[in-house]
Amino acid sequence: MLTFVVFLICAALSVSASAKGAVAGPRLNNNQLYKFSYTTEVLVDRARGSKEGSAGYKISSDVNVNLVWRDQSNKDDQLIQLAISNLRIEPVSPRSEKKNILHGSTTESILGKNKLAALTKPFLVHLKNGKAKAFYSYRSEPATVKNLKRGLASLLQVQLSTGKVVENDVSGRCTVEYKAVKGQVTRTKNLETCKTEEAGFTTHSKVLGVSRKSSSVTVFTLENGFIRSAEAEETHSLAVNARRSVAAKVLSRQSLKLVGTEAGPLEAAGKDAAVVVKSIDAKLAAVGIVAEKVKSECKGCPSLFEHWQAVKKQLEPESLSKTRAPRSFLALIQTIRKAPKDEILKVLRSASKTSLPQVVDAVTSSQTSESLDAMLEFLNFTDAKGLVLQERFLYACGFASHPNERMLQALLDISKGKIGSTDIKESVVIIMGALVHKLCQKGGCNLPIVEQVKKMILNAPDSTTVESEVQMYLLALKNSLLPEAIPIFTKYAESEVGAYNTIALTALQRYDVNLMTSEVKQTVNRVYHQNRRIYEKNVRAAAADVILNSNPTYMEVKNLLLSIGNLPHEMNKYMLSKIQDILRFQMPASKVLGQAMKDMISCNYNRFAKVGSSSAFSGFMAQSPDLTSTYSLDILYSGSGILRRSNMNIFGATNEAMLHGLQVAIEAQGLETLIAATPDEGEEDLESFAGMSALLFDIQLRPVTFFKGYSDLMSKMFSMTGDPINVVKGLILLSDHSEVIQLQSGLKASAEFQGGLAIDISGGMEISLWYRESKTSVNNRAALVVTGNVTVDMDFLRAGVEVSFDTEASLDFITTVQFSEYPFLVCLQMDKSTFPVSEYLTKYESLPSGKSVVSRKGRKTLVPGSEFPLHQENSNMCKRVFDSNW
Repeated sequence: MLTFVVFLICAALSVSASAKGAVAGPRLNNNQLYKFSYTTEVLVDRARGSKEGSAGYKISSDVNVNLVWRDQSNKDDQLIQLAISNLRIEPVSPRSEKKNILHGSTTESILGKNKLAALTKPFLVHLKNGKAKAFYSYRSEPATVKNLKRGLASLLQVQLSTGKVVENDVSGRCTVEYKAVKGQVTRTKNLETCKTEEAGFTTHSKVLGVSRKSSSVTVFTLENGFIRSAEAEETHSLAVNARRSVAAKVLSRQSLKLVGTEAGPLEAAGKDAAVVVKSIDAKLAAVGIVAEKVKSECKGCPSLFEHWQAVKKQLEPESLSKTRAPRSFLALIQTIRKAPKDEILKVLRSASKTSLPQVVDAVTSSQTSESLDAMLEFLNFTDAKGLVLQERFLYACGFASHPNERMLQALLDISKGKIGSTDIKESVVIIMGALVHKLCQKGGCNLPIVEQVKKMILNAPDSTTVESEVQMYLLALKNSLLPEAIPIFTKYAESEVGAYNTIALTALQRYDVNLMTSEVKQTVNRVYHQNRRIYEKNVRAAAADVILNSNPTYMEVKNLLLSIGNLPHEMNKYMLSKIQDILRFQMPASKVLGQAMKDMISCNYNRFAKVGSSSAFSGFMAQSPDLTSTYSLDILYSGSGILRRSNMNIFGATNEAMLHGLQVAIEAQGLETLIAATPDEGEEDLESFAGMSALLFDIQLRPVTFFKGYSDLMSKMFSMTGDPINVVKGLILLSDHSEVIQLQSGLKASAEFQGGLAIDISGGMEISLWYRESKTSVNNRAALVVTGNVTVDMDFLRAGVEVSFDTEASLDFITTVQFSEYPFLVCLQMDKSTFPVSEYLTKYESLPSGKSVVSRKGRKTLVPGSEFPLHQENSNMCKRVFDSNW
């Protein structure tokens, strides 16, 4: 036993000794000066750009490296000195004199005397086992100078054995994989794992967001245990997910080559590296190998107020249908983000009455502490006359790309205070639900303020008997998408109030299918089949939508099919049309529907030959490799032929995600007395009502009422002009992505991608008893601009590229019903106008002196207008409607 133990100890000592003797990293010889040539270059361009056409620059120099100190007990513990000399700054590729901003310049004139002197001052790196343990330079040096030195020092960091490690370098703390073969080591850095101090932000929606692909590979050639050459290449490509042609690329290269050696200084004596450093120069300090932040100052840039004066005409209401509005909006946001509160207030107070709502959109969308403080000071929520500006502020909060808990706290404080308008009170609570959802998406569901608001909106529906307040809290929960709200919606789906039913059921449609428990499904099926009480048709139709969108079972689908023929007249037709649409459009439920329809009892002529005007239809708006856009139109009429519910939806989907871009639902009830018709079952005592509800980019907005009550109906009918009522109007920050990309060379690239939308959604309902005709319309006008800007700015030289596209479009949905004869004539129309799509590419280089070179390219295409196809019955009906009008 003793012999065995002695053997193990000896074996362990042997392994330890062999490991200690192994070469872990590059070793320098004493009394030797290593002479290198060093080049680093950075290029920015569109995603598929060539080196010749790229913007950027190249920095070249000589580098001398020598050993200063070595730990006598560990030859891989070394203090190394590096000195840069013969510095040159040049274009990345040959340029004509006209396009070369560096022509006639010297390195000193570009960098400045102080920066050049700082760059050529020697600095030290403490390498232990091939890793940078410490980086020594001068604290007083500019951050850009220290970062360039860090980029050079990081090239000396290499391990000579294969393996995966976590290490620090100029890029941050990153996971790195080494692969060693004879005389060569390849270092692959996983840039997605790098942790730095400079955190950016991005849009919560993947459809509207930006994706980045990055790679970093360094190949080391070794000779006699030291670096013969190091070639590094790093790329970062950023693209807008919904339109990947709006993309930009940053390419960074480093090259370090040994050109010779000569006799150098002797190794210094010392106990440890830190003591030796102090003996060389007491001003040298360990400042860390990870890059530090660089504060870039915009020289000659206009102030916020000056910028506002230049763009204010583009933000007047008459410009909102043009691309110049969102383009100016995006540029203004960038300036607001750098402005103090007082300057923001100055712009708010100087804006004209007509442009002020757009300024509120821009200030709120900038999402800085100063802009939020300015808005809260500027708006007076106790004043009912300020409804328009207050609601614009709230909607901009709802559409915020990266809201924080402070914005949610501000809305909570507003809700607890005195509010002059009940509409604003409702909007505050509804938008709070949207902010809860966005903060939870970012991992902030457990933040104290989020927990507080969650508790409030989860408990509130049962704490009041006021119908409008219950609806308000249910809509807030609908926006929040909290899993804890599912039991609440399940309960209210069986309420005796139709409005509660509809909100609860449409909210359940928004949840992930996996959250639809058996209890939820049983409840929804009870509503549709009226097992406990009679429900309105639109409530049953909403229940059917939940069933068909929640992975229905064979029996659930069969029971739906068996119900057709026993439903109210128009609902029979609606359900039939819905099932045919699912089968035609290959929706998830189509497979189980096909199986159930093989049963002749549930699928026969008696059920599938029902007539009526109600319909459901889905189609493609646009298809591309990046984005697929679909639309759906569901129309449900009462038995008397008057519109009961109209629901238009637009969805956008990429390979990774789906976005509910738009939903406009118009509901009407209790209008049968106008034409002396008999209401359907369960709808005999409904109050006359018509209204519109909109959901925009996954955010439920406050519903709009056209009229409520018979007296309100009659007064508005005689004053009705047919002019649409505004539902949403303003500027929306759709996409918002900002990040600082720390390159291994020490240079930094800043990437800013924004998408701005000027939108005007309106809807109206017109009824003519004289002509026995009703018409509902939903008009959508929009102008969209998406820009991507990638810039490498090192104070002394700036290079960048901007990619962008813009478009102006309109989409109209009109429903015409003629009830002068029976059956009624119903015509649905969904038209898009011809619209332009423009793409632009701008590359630029500039010096602080103001000297610059800019190149621009652009192309414009026209997308022809069209009327979106609906079912054939609708086409036949429209011909009759227009012929009779003629």
